[in-house]
Formats: sequence, structure tokens, C-alpha cells
Amino acid sequence: MRNSEKASQATPEAAPEPPPERMKSAASPVQSVDRAINVLELLARDGEAGITEIAAELGVHKSTASRLVSALETRNLVEQLGQRGKYVIGFGIVRLAGAAMGRLDLAKLGNQTCQALAESLGETVNIAVADDGVAINISQAFGSAAVTAQNWTGRRTPLHATSSGKVLLAYMPEDKCEPLLRHRLEQYTPRTTTAPDALRAELRQVRHDGYATSFEELEVGLHAVAVPIHGADGEVIAAMSASGPSYRLPREHITQLVHPLADAAAELSSQLGHFPR
Repeated sequence: MRNSEKASQATPEAAPEPPPERMKSAASPVQSVDRAINVLELLARDGEAGITEIAAELGVHKSTASRLVSALETRNLVEQLGQRGKYVIGFGIVRLAGAAMGRLDLAKLGNQTCQALAESLGETVNIAVADDGVAINISQAFGSAAVTAQNWTGRRTPLHATSSGKVLLAYMPEDKCEPLLRHRLEQYTPRTTTAPDALRAELRQVRHDGYATSFEELEVGLHAVAVPIHGADGEVIAAMSASGPSYRLPREHITQLVHPLADAAAELSSQLGHFPR
């Protein structure tokens, strides 16, 4: 049999499989995130580690470990000790941890501030933060003039229909605020602003004035005014509001609460590490 005939009758050779390491390195985005978290946990546990140690811990090639560490390094989540040295947790982690601790401190310190202000104003005082497209009240105190003791703590309220929510929206980054305005804005009372352009104009006014109001927009007969609370980095992290019945807090009177609210919010902001320029 000729060589050409032998070749034609031979069993076709299967395509070579990629080496195991090449298959490992082609990680999905979710797997890459999981690996990156493992790197951070490793450094938190051991204090420091080199690429070889990280690769061994993750069970990947050193080139894969190096790419993961480089990505974390660009966000300051890890940093290198000297030239070609080992890696440690970076100060970017401190910034993230500070944000979490800031929220915990806000709730603790906010209770004291709310109580003192509620006693001074005689009205209900709340502190709210933005969370997943709504406002959540994390602190509350009742003043002596409060006619009802409605507990708003932990309650999720709409951003566009409350004074605190408008403050949070007004100072929210545009890429986060605009998608919220494109959703259907629910009407809670005849006074609720549901037109996005009208709400955008109101938010511009909030940034100009430094406070927001809500006149029977969430509940009929309820008026409120709110001011921003700043974190250590200067960003608005929460809103402090005073609210009461419309017959006791008419439009012409409610703005008189702005100054004591702003003073209390500034004091709380300073306790959180904010120093205005």
C-alpha cells in the first residue's frame, strides 16, 4: 500500500486540548472577582505575600496571579513593598472600610443629634440615607409638639416625594441620579412631583439653596424640610429632616427650621470627620 493511501486510511488526529493552566486562566468575570477577593483575604490573613505564594494559594499560574494583583493595585487595594517585593493590603481598603464605619458612626451619633434637635424644635427629626433607589431612615427622635409617634426608623421612603430624598437625589452623582428619574415616579398625593423635568429643576434649586422641602407630597397634611450631612470626604452621605403637620409648619414658617437643621447637620458632619473649606 502506498504511503498516500496509508495516510488517507489513518484515524484523524484529534485537535490538541489546551493545557490545563490555559483553561484555568480563561476565567469568567465572576470567577475573577472571586479570585481577587481571595487575594485580599490572603493578604489580610498573612499580612504579606508574593506572586508565587498567591498563585499557589489560588491554584493558578503566576501570570494569572500577577494580573489579578495588578488590577487590585490600580485601585490601591493592594500595594507592593519595594521593587519586586511582596504585596500588602493597600489604603484603598481603608477608604472602603471607612465608608462602612462612617455609616455605623452616623447611626450612633445621629441618634444623639436627632434627640437634641427634636427637643429644641419640638418637631420630629429624622436622618435618612440613600439605598437602592429609596431613602431609609436610620435615626429618629420626637419633639414635644409631635401629635403622633409614627416610627419612621427603617422605613423605606421614595426619594422624589420626601425632603430628605430630594436632598439625597440633588447631591447624588448624575450617573446614579438620572436612571432613577427615568423610572416612573409614583404619585402619592395630588402634590407629588412626578414630571422628571420639574423634579430636575427642583433639585437644581436644592443645590442652590442648600435645603429641600416637601409640602404634602408623601402624605396629605405632612410638611418637612431637610439639609445635607457630609462625610469625611465632603460627599453628601445622608439628609437630616424636621417634619410636622401642615397646620403647625406652614410654608412661610418651615424655612425657619433650616438654620437650626443646618447647624446640627454641620456639627454631625464634623463628628464624622468633615471639615468644610
